[in-house]
Amino acid sequence: MAEAPLETPLEEEQGTALESPQPLRAPVEAPADTGLEDDGREGKKKGPALNKYFKAVIKLKVSDLHLKVGLPAMIRMKGDLRPLSGGPLTAEQIRDGIFEVLTEKQRNLYEERGAVDFAYDVGPQGDADRFRVNAFQQRGKMSVAARRVSRDIRDFNELYLPESLEKVTHFHQGMVLLAGITGSGKSTTIAAMIDHINKRDPVHIVTIEDPIEYLFTDKKAVINQREIGIDVIDFHDALKYLMREDPDIVLIGEMRDVETFSAAVHAAETGHLVFGTIHASSSAQTISRLLDLFPPEERRLVRQALEFNLKAVICQKLVPSVKEGVPLVPAVEIMFTNASIRKLIREERDNEIVDVIRASYADGMVDFTEHIRRLVVEGFIDHPTAYEAAPNPDELRMALKGIKGRPAGILG
Repeated sequence: MAEAPLETPLEEEQGTALESPQPLRAPVEAPADTGLEDDGREGKKKGPALNKYFKAVIKLKVSDLHLKVGLPAMIRMKGDLRPLSGGPLTAEQIRDGIFEVLTEKQRNLYEERGAVDFAYDVGPQGDADRFRVNAFQQRGKMSVAARRVSRDIRDFNELYLPESLEKVTHFHQGMVLLAGITGSGKSTTIAAMIDHINKRDPVHIVTIEDPIEYLFTDKKAVINQREIGIDVIDFHDALKYLMREDPDIVLIGEMRDVETFSAAVHAAETGHLVFGTIHASSSAQTISRLLDLFPPEERRLVRQALEFNLKAVICQKLVPSVKEGVPLVPAVEIMFTNASIRKLIREERDNEIVDVIRASYADGMVDFTEHIRRLVVEGFIDHPTAYEAAPNPDELRMALKGIKGRPAGILG
């Protein structure tokens, strides 16, 4: 491959990021030891051309890297995309740089399908930083989205999560679902739960992920992480062999279809603790989304499965924080399945679940309005942010004034 223009020192191109077709914020300067500079010494071993951008992500401690023709390399910092210093990338730079690190099989897959997923390690073997990379074609050119697979797993306190979530780690059987939109921190919260168990219990944990977002180090537990497309062909094969792997605890990525949910239920019914994620905005909507996976004639059986196996639903969203050193803080709704919740699920009264949550704060449950109120009182978020994040701003205003709504009669 011809010498790529990426070897040009980015300092020589300062400011060009601001001349790109889209209005961008000021370029982010990468630390001096990322490899973004080439000192020109002969005999110095150079890694793959795109490593300089991956190293910048590592040094700046950010999560994502985006490469697109005509723009500078972009990183996700505090939730926003920011350009790295340096000029716009060419189609040749991106394609040649990615093809340099792909196997022949992966190159062929990209040519056939217009996209390829792969894991990429940067750094010395045994201590490398891993990235989950998706190279895809758009408008005839290659773009790249890469996410750093973190080894830094924070605990509940560091994530500013309610203490009652620790209760989830003591379940021995059943399903625990994390709900929220993409980017709401679901995987981070699950990682905290799994690592908490990892530090405490000698159990076998198997994860099926697409993609792996956190790398666990075995402590008291043995953890095997299987990545779709890399360690196993697809979810179907991963689920088929799951019970043969003797797990105590299972993480089944996203509840995306009937097969995934059915496998989760089967694992729960046979004595395993199962973690999963789903795109939903509340505990009630979580149940609706699961029911929607099935035809109407099967939904009664699904409700029975949830009644007996669902242990908790944690709904989460990230909101901007005003507290120094805390860019984002999670707002959560926590539902633990008790006798009242099971009754509502059985009787198709899902819209009343929030009333049970509000009547059960003493048991560690919390609804979004109450948790957002606590975040305001504790100085994590300001009032405008709180009202924007609240499901019902008027209800939050009353709560902040100390006026509490009375739960409806849900036990009748």
